[in-house]
Amino acid sequence: MKITAVESLVWQSMPRVMTVRVHTDSGLIGLGETVDKIPGSRGALHGTLAPLLLGRDPLDIEQIWQDLTDTILYHGFAGAEMRALSAIDLALWDLMGRHYQAPVYHLLGGRCRETVPTYNTCTGYGEMNDYALWQKDAGELARRLLDDGYRAMKIWPFDPYSQASRGQYISPQDVDAGLGPIRQIRDAVGKEMEIGIEFHFRWNRASMERIVGALAPYDILFLEDTIHAVHPDEIKALSQRTPIPIVGSELLLTRWQLREWLEKHVSQILMTEPLWTGGITETRKIGVLADTFGIPLVLHNISGPVGHAACMHLGAHISNLFMVESVRAFAQTYFPAVSNLAPRVVEGRLSVPGGPGLGVTLRPDALERSDLSRSVTDESTLAAGGEHWQYALGFSHAPPDS
Repeated sequence: MKITAVESLVWQSMPRVMTVRVHTDSGLIGLGETVDKIPGSRGALHGTLAPLLLGRDPLDIEQIWQDLTDTILYHGFAGAEMRALSAIDLALWDLMGRHYQAPVYHLLGGRCRETVPTYNTCTGYGEMNDYALWQKDAGELARRLLDDGYRAMKIWPFDPYSQASRGQYISPQDVDAGLGPIRQIRDAVGKEMEIGIEFHFRWNRASMERIVGALAPYDILFLEDTIHAVHPDEIKALSQRTPIPIVGSELLLTRWQLREWLEKHVSQILMTEPLWTGGITETRKIGVLADTFGIPLVLHNISGPVGHAACMHLGAHISNLFMVESVRAFAQTYFPAVSNLAPRVVEGRLSVPGGPGLGVTLRPDALERSDLSRSVTDESTLAAGGEHWQYALGFSHAPPDS
């Protein structure tokens, strides 16, 4: 089996998501995905990485991952190229599962759990706008989420107050205002709903210490990305001043960037994004590395249906899983619009799509939509042959024979 083409799909109505299809001469097609900053990822996919895949055996996932990473290490790997590589990696695992007629979690070594614990990130899409609802009445949103099976939710009520000072100072009045949605949730449903607070790394430690002091009475589940991940010592100092666990950080990509974080014991919970950090191949290694340090792992997941499925398979497999993020507003709107996936939460947990592969198929009508943009790299479109490290340095004028 050989790779014959790499295709990217972007729907105008879902511009944050890029779906990748890896085609083979056997007729099997693997699905991958990445999210956010799509123009850069798409350029890296077709301009740098896809040409290096043509003619390769898609089952050689580890070798392909290493070869592509070697290539992009020369130009700063943790950006568009790594997001594109992540999408490719998901597609290769999906292909392997389709080839062997097995779900991806079996290929990884099996499950540690049959269902995956989750929390809802309260953003919006289309008519389902959880963000607007918690801005208006977070208690009412908590009730609706409980009815939908969720037992944990994440909001970011302090972000607006960072703008005036660029996160250098927060007044007691703004702290109190930020507590408003949290009080609404506790008043409406008590402790039936776990609450995570996202900070989008907008604050310095002095401001965060004032905030976490005010949060202490509310039994908060976690604090995510409190301070920018480039300041691990400040985050560690904050974590030592609060009993609320700190989560971080999806900003750090691959195990190499996360290694220092773990060695310093910066946060009580680690987070990584499979669609940015190197796909299933690298996320599995990050999980093992975190487990070596006794740290549980959260999977960041603000993706489309293919990425969501990948996170479910990883979540079922990884032994030290804490939770997998999910977005109700995406799962109930555009997931079923383009795929067979319609996730449902039961008692705070999500099921894992059945195989083969990731268990996701695209709807035929989604591939005919007028808002779909396609790009394809195959032998007919191949021009320069990619940017393999050997000929990038002048050792060769063409990719090595595969």
